Amino acid sequence: MRWIIGIILNAVTVYLIANYLPGVHVDDWTTALLVALLLAVINILIWPIKWLLSLITLGLFGLIVNVSLFGLLSLVVDGFDIDGFVPALYGGLILTLEATIVRFITRK
Repeated sequence: MRWIIGIILNAVTVYLIANYLPGVHVDDWTTALLVALLLAVINILIWPIKWLLSLITLGLFGLIVNVSLFGLLSLVVDGFDIDGFVPALYGGLILTLEATIVRFITRK
């Protein structure tokens, strides 16, 4: 149940980023939900490596992965476009911050 809440909150965050951050464009809620779902699946698949390298780099590696995934998903998902590195960086930073807050609030 916790992962469903996380995906929905990530979708809301992606949609809000697209509405308020210049350079990030999402066509509709369905696209935002697809981006959030793909982010979750990819993060689950690379979690052990991401976790280990984040311990070594004090969380910096996790941030780099999130920024990179945010930018790369714009190449894969139709209706999700990013106009360069800076919007991808800011969007990835916002998503990382949101995920950290959600993880802190929903932990047992």
